Amino acid sequence: MNRGRLAWAAALFAAASSGLLHGQAPAAGNPRKPSPPAAAAAPLGIGRPATPADIAAWDDDVMPDGTGLPPGSGTPPAGAAIFAMRCAGCHGKTGKEGPNDVLVGAEPRQGFPFSTDPSLPHTIGNYWPYATTVFDYVRRAMPPDAPGSLSDADVYNLTAFLLNANELIPGDAVIDAASLPKVAMPARPHFVPDTRRR
Repeated sequence: MNRGRLAWAAALFAAASSGLLHGQAPAAGNPRKPSPPAAAAAPLGIGRPATPADIAAWDDDVMPDGTGLPPGSGTPPAGAAIFAMRCAGCHGKTGKEGPNDVLVGAEPRQGFPFSTDPSLPHTIGNYWPYATTVFDYVRRAMPPDAPGSLSDADVYNLTAFLLNANELIPGDAVIDAASLPKVAMPARPHFVPDTRRR
């Protein structure tokens, strides 16, 4: 690099470090430390701060322990009708056919060979660790052409259908905020916290 470019690069680095490129004046007595920005003006002059109501509308996640599950309930038969109407086009009539993700299937029932056999489908019955997060995922992401459009009752019913199709709950079960966290998922023991130190 020639001397002119080196001097230019050094000047640019110094300006960036001091905050001059971001519209901040140097602090009095310390030319390398920028002054704090003026009263939190919006950088682009658009938008507004989120209100508690705005945040509450998006704060609808469901935790593995069931925290966040809404009131309501669902059954496998009611979910089957919704699945046929809203889901079968992507996942197949029974959830096994595709063309998109296979949702139903308990095999392999022994072990957890997914890292050694990538051809195995990752289904709710053989890979999903928490029944509550099936509800969470369906509610926020499905159907892909209208995510978030299903009612909580629809999502409870679909979740019940999928759990029953994967042989995890009986056909006459009723799931709700109390019973869904108690569904035993076969893959749960294979998902453990990473305790390695960095």
